Amino acid sequence: MSRIAIVTDSNSGISQAEAKELGIFVIPMPFFINEKIYYEDIDLSQEQFYQMLADDVDVSTSQPSPGDVLDLWEDVLRQYQEIVHIPMSSGLSASCDTALGLAKEYGGKIQVVNNQRVSVTMQQSVRDAMALAKQGKNAKEIKEILESEALESSIYLMVDTLKYLKKGGRITPAAALLGSALKLKPILQIQGEKLDAYKKVRGVKAAKKNMLEAMKNDVEGRFADYVKKGQLKLHVAYTTNEEEAIQWTNEVKEAFPDLLVTRMDPLALSIVCHTGPGVLAVAASHSLD
Repeated sequence: MSRIAIVTDSNSGISQAEAKELGIFVIPMPFFINEKIYYEDIDLSQEQFYQMLADDVDVSTSQPSPGDVLDLWEDVLRQYQEIVHIPMSSGLSASCDTALGLAKEYGGKIQVVNNQRVSVTMQQSVRDAMALAKQGKNAKEIKEILESEALESSIYLMVDTLKYLKKGGRITPAAALLGSALKLKPILQIQGEKLDAYKKVRGVKAAKKNMLEAMKNDVEGRFADYVKKGQLKLHVAYTTNEEEAIQWTNEVKEAFPDLLVTRMDPLALSIVCHTGPGVLAVAASHSLD
């Protein structure tokens, strides 16, 4: 029997196919669309999701059912001695608290990591957990290390349209109307457990400039020690427009020539529910792998 299994959910941006390649397990996140439930990367693809947004259907996020989580855990424990479970940030979803409650019945065999990550930075946590397991760390040790790194990440993302922020109640209809008229591009940030406003600027060019400046401040400030040790990685995330994302990735690489841009991934659909299409993002996280 193998020792440690790594379990995460599709908020990490890790697909079912990639999970098989990595030897980990990914719980598909459920979405309610026109009162019907769909599961990310099972019967709901990125393309289908964006088409549904374009059709202006009613879309809302949910969390995996306790039964689905328990069924996966029971199946995994037939093959592994322990589980490190890495869900979406507790500040963005109740799925983390649910998993923490369920894990109490397993006598320490299942360690749920609450390290305030989502999307590409959450993906880095999964890779860190894999590296730590290979080093011989047990599940409890991996949880403690990852949680000690909880705030050592940063995401900045540009929103192309105010429609979905208005729909989710994050801005008023009047503010959305004014912002659209002025061609404002909100920049959001994820620092720890919350998705917050960072700045509003006019146009894509200004948004990109401000995101790069914000990341530069983080790289030269709170992440400076990690840069010196070669332990900081940059990531790019996007929605819908891969060609634009490639161009953005090149701009990030040019702005940070001494840092490794490890990935360019589609943004997790749970975030897209609040932002809509046309998003570009840059992220950084302390890396242990």
